Amino acid sequence: MRIAFLTAPEGVEQVELTDPWQAAVDAGHEPVLVSTKPGTIQAFHHLDKAEKFPVQEVVGEASADSFDGLVLPGGVANPDYLRMNRKAVAFVRDFFEQGRPVAAICHAPWTLVEADVVRGRVLTSWPSLQTDLRNAGATWVDEQVRICDHGPNKLVTSRKPDDLKAFCEAFLEVFAKEAA
Repeated sequence: MRIAFLTAPEGVEQVELTDPWQAAVDAGHEPVLVSTKPGTIQAFHHLDKAEKFPVQEVVGEASADSFDGLVLPGGVANPDYLRMNRKAVAFVRDFFEQGRPVAAICHAPWTLVEADVVRGRVLTSWPSLQTDLRNAGATWVDEQVRICDHGPNKLVTSRKPDDLKAFCEAFLEVFAKEAA
Protein backbone atom coordinates (compact mmCIF):
# COMPACT_ATOMS: atom_id res chain seq x y z
CA MET A 1 0.00 0.00 0.00
CA ARG A 2 1.02 3.58 -0.64
CA ILE A 3 0.19 5.66 2.47
CA ALA A 4 0.26 9.47 2.67
CA PHE A 5 1.56 11.04 5.88
CA LEU A 6 0.44 14.67 5.88
CA THR A 7 2.30 17.20 8.04
CA ALA A 8 2.85 20.93 8.25
CA PRO A 9 6.34 22.31 7.55
CA GLU A 10 6.89 22.34 11.33
CA GLY A 11 5.18 21.27 14.51
CA VAL A 12 4.50 17.56 13.99
CA GLU A 13 5.09 15.43 17.09
CA GLN A 14 8.04 13.33 15.91
CA VAL A 15 7.06 10.02 17.53
CA GLU A 16 3.55 10.32 16.04
CA LEU A 17 5.19 10.50 12.61
CA THR A 18 8.06 8.05 13.03
CA ASP A 19 6.31 5.19 14.85
CA PRO A 20 3.41 4.85 12.34
CA TRP A 21 5.87 5.40 9.46
CA GLN A 22 8.11 2.58 10.70
CA ALA A 23 5.09 0.35 11.28
CA ALA A 24 4.06 0.91 7.66
CA VAL A 25 7.59 0.15 6.43
CA ASP A 26 7.82 -2.97 8.60
CA ALA A 27 4.51 -4.19 7.13
CA GLY A 28 5.92 -3.78 3.59
CA HIS A 29 4.07 -0.59 2.68
CA GLU A 30 5.29 2.65 1.11
CA PRO A 31 4.86 5.70 3.37
CA VAL A 32 5.08 9.07 1.58
CA LEU A 33 5.70 12.35 3.42
CA VAL A 34 3.34 15.02 2.07
CA SER A 35 3.49 18.65 3.22
CA THR A 36 2.41 22.11 2.13
CA LYS A 37 5.90 23.15 1.02
CA PRO A 38 8.82 21.31 -0.60
CA GLY A 39 12.09 20.74 1.25
CA THR A 40 12.03 19.39 4.79
CA ILE A 41 9.69 19.44 7.74
CA GLN A 42 10.78 20.18 11.30
CA ALA A 43 9.49 17.65 13.82
CA PHE A 44 9.21 18.33 17.54
CA HIS A 45 9.42 16.48 20.85
CA HIS A 46 6.50 18.34 22.43
CA LEU A 47 7.83 21.95 22.37
CA ASP A 48 11.48 21.19 21.55
CA LYS A 49 12.84 20.89 18.03
CA ALA A 50 13.68 17.34 16.99
CA GLU A 51 14.74 15.94 13.61
CA LYS A 52 14.02 17.17 10.10
CA PHE A 53 12.51 14.92 7.43
CA PRO A 54 12.45 15.30 3.63
CA VAL A 55 9.14 16.12 1.96
CA GLN A 56 8.37 13.72 -0.90
CA GLU A 57 5.19 15.27 -2.30
CA VAL A 58 3.52 18.66 -1.95
CA VAL A 59 -0.18 19.26 -1.29
CA GLY A 60 -1.74 20.72 -4.41
CA GLU A 61 0.39 18.42 -6.56
CA ALA A 62 -0.38 15.22 -4.63
CA SER A 63 -3.71 13.51 -5.22
CA ALA A 64 -5.68 11.39 -2.75
CA ASP A 65 -6.43 8.87 -5.48
CA SER A 66 -2.73 7.98 -5.71
CA PHE A 67 -2.77 6.70 -2.10
CA ASP A 68 -4.44 3.78 -0.34
CA GLY A 69 -4.82 5.71 2.93
CA LEU A 70 -3.89 8.81 4.91
CA VAL A 71 -2.17 9.14 8.30
CA LEU A 72 -2.41 12.44 10.18
CA PRO A 73 0.18 12.67 12.97
CA GLY A 74 -0.45 15.12 15.79
CA GLY A 75 1.48 17.77 17.62
CA VAL A 76 -0.32 20.94 18.66
CA ALA A 77 1.07 23.27 15.97
CA ASN A 78 0.93 20.75 13.12
CA PRO A 79 -2.87 20.39 12.67
CA ASP A 80 -3.42 24.04 13.57
CA TYR A 81 -1.22 25.02 10.62
CA LEU A 82 -2.80 22.44 8.29
CA ARG A 83 -6.34 23.57 9.04
CA MET A 84 -5.42 27.07 7.81
CA ASN A 85 -4.14 25.74 4.46
CA ARG A 86 -7.04 25.25 2.02
CA LYS A 87 -5.08 22.80 -0.16
CA ALA A 88 -4.24 20.62 2.84
CA VAL A 89 -7.86 20.67 3.98
CA ALA A 90 -9.04 19.77 0.47
CA PHE A 91 -6.48 16.92 0.31
CA VAL A 92 -7.84 15.49 3.57
CA ARG A 93 -11.47 15.91 2.48
CA ASP A 94 -10.71 14.05 -0.78
CA PHE A 95 -9.82 10.88 1.16
CA PHE A 96 -13.26 10.94 2.78
CA GLU A 97 -15.06 11.71 -0.48
CA GLN A 98 -13.23 8.85 -2.21
CA GLY A 99 -13.94 6.43 0.65
CA ARG A 100 -10.27 5.94 1.47
CA PRO A 101 -9.29 5.16 5.08
CA VAL A 102 -7.84 7.86 7.33
CA ALA A 103 -6.00 7.57 10.65
CA ALA A 104 -5.47 10.53 13.00
CA ILE A 105 -3.80 10.73 16.40
CA CYS A 106 -3.68 13.24 19.24
CA HIS A 107 -4.38 16.81 17.98
CA ALA A 108 -4.67 15.74 14.31
CA PRO A 109 -8.50 15.68 14.33
CA TRP A 110 -8.43 19.49 14.29
CA THR A 111 -7.70 19.19 10.58
CA LEU A 112 -10.68 16.83 10.23
CA VAL A 113 -12.91 19.43 11.91
CA GLU A 114 -11.78 22.03 9.38
CA ALA A 115 -12.45 19.61 6.51
CA ASP A 116 -16.00 19.15 7.90
CA VAL A 117 -15.73 15.35 7.87
CA VAL A 118 -16.45 14.44 11.51
CA ARG A 119 -20.22 15.07 11.61
CA GLY A 120 -21.93 11.83 12.68
CA ARG A 121 -18.59 10.11 13.35
CA VAL A 122 -17.32 8.59 16.63
CA LEU A 123 -13.70 9.33 17.41
CA THR A 124 -11.11 10.01 20.06
CA SER A 125 -8.30 12.55 20.31
CA TRP A 126 -6.21 14.46 22.80
CA PRO A 127 -8.82 15.38 25.47
CA SER A 128 -8.63 19.14 24.85
CA LEU A 129 -10.19 18.65 21.39
CA GLN A 130 -13.40 17.01 22.64
CA THR A 131 -15.44 20.24 22.68
CA ASP A 132 -14.26 21.18 19.17
CA LEU A 133 -15.17 17.72 17.90
CA ARG A 134 -18.59 17.74 19.56
CA ASN A 135 -19.28 21.23 18.19
CA ALA A 136 -18.41 19.87 14.72
CA GLY A 137 -21.01 17.10 15.09
CA ALA A 138 -18.84 14.20 16.25
CA THR A 139 -19.24 11.93 19.25
CA TRP A 140 -16.03 12.01 21.30
CA VAL A 141 -14.95 8.97 23.32
CA ASP A 142 -12.00 8.49 25.66
CA GLU A 143 -10.53 5.29 24.22
CA GLN A 144 -7.02 4.13 23.28
CA VAL A 145 -8.09 3.59 19.69
CA ARG A 146 -11.43 4.01 17.94
CA ILE A 147 -12.37 2.67 14.51
CA CYS A 148 -15.44 4.39 13.06
CA ASP A 149 -17.25 3.15 9.98
CA HIS A 150 -20.25 5.52 10.29
CA GLY A 151 -19.42 7.44 7.14
CA PRO A 152 -18.02 7.16 3.63
CA ASN A 153 -14.73 5.67 4.86
CA LYS A 154 -13.07 4.01 7.84
CA LEU A 155 -11.63 6.44 10.38
CA VAL A 156 -9.05 5.32 12.95
CA THR A 157 -8.26 7.67 15.84
CA SER A 158 -6.14 7.57 19.01
CA ARG A 159 -5.53 9.95 21.90
CA LYS A 160 -1.80 10.31 22.45
CA PRO A 161 1.71 8.91 22.00
CA ASP A 162 1.07 6.26 24.69
CA ASP A 163 -1.56 4.81 22.31
CA LEU A 164 0.81 4.47 19.35
CA LYS A 165 1.16 0.68 19.44
CA ALA A 166 -2.62 0.17 19.31
CA PHE A 167 -2.98 3.00 16.77
CA CYS A 168 -0.42 1.46 14.40
CA GLU A 169 -1.92 -2.02 14.66
CA ALA A 170 -5.43 -0.67 14.04
CA PHE A 171 -4.68 1.59 11.08
CA LEU A 172 -2.54 -1.05 9.35
CA GLU A 173 -5.29 -3.66 9.73
CA VAL A 174 -8.03 -1.28 8.55
CA PHE A 175 -5.99 0.03 5.61
CA ALA A 176 -5.11 -3.52 4.49
CA LYS A 177 -8.77 -4.60 4.56
CA GLU A 178 -9.85 -1.52 2.63
CA ALA A 179 -7.12 -1.96 0.00
CA ALA A 180 -8.00 -5.64 -0.55
